[in-house]
Amino acid sequence: MDKILDIDNIDLKIISLLNEDAKTPYTEIAKKVFVSSGTVHVRMKKLEDMGIVKSATLNIDFSKLGYDISAFLGIYLEKSSLYDTVIEKLKTISEVVSAYYTTGNYSIFAKIICRDTNHLRLVLDNIQKVEGIDRTETLIVLEESINRPIQFFDKEK
Repeated sequence: MDKILDIDNIDLKIISLLNEDAKTPYTEIAKKVFVSSGTVHVRMKKLEDMGIVKSATLNIDFSKLGYDISAFLGIYLEKSSLYDTVIEKLKTISEVVSAYYTTGNYSIFAKIICRDTNHLRLVLDNIQKVEGIDRTETLIVLEESINRPIQFFDKEK
C-alpha cells in the first residue's frame, strides 16, 4: 500500500485518459495533462512497474464477430476449499472471459460469451462437469447498458 503514496494527480489524469481510450498517443495525453510526452512515458513505466497498470485492452463488440450471447453464471461449489481447483479448470474453457470469487449466494460469479443458445448449452454442460461444482445458475444478458471505467476526476473540473 505504501506505493499508493507515490501516485499524484498527474498519474491519475494519465490513467483516466488511457482508461477512456488505451490507444490515445502519449503526445495527446501530454497536451491534456500539460506535461511532456516523455513525462507521460516515464510515469506509465512507473505505473506498470508498480503493478497499477497491468495491460491495455480492447473493447470489442463480440456480437459483430458472431458471439450473440453473453451470460453470467453463478457457481455453487461443493466445498469452498475446491475454489483453486475449479478456477484452474474454468481457465481452460475459452468462453469463460472473467470469473470472481464472491461472497453471497455464489462461490464464483463468471461471465461467459457464446455464439448462440446451442453453444451456450454446450458450454454450460462442460462447466457443470467440472469436479467440485455443485450446481450453477445462468443469467442471460439482454442488454449491456453501462460498461465504463472508473472516473478519477470530474471532467468539468
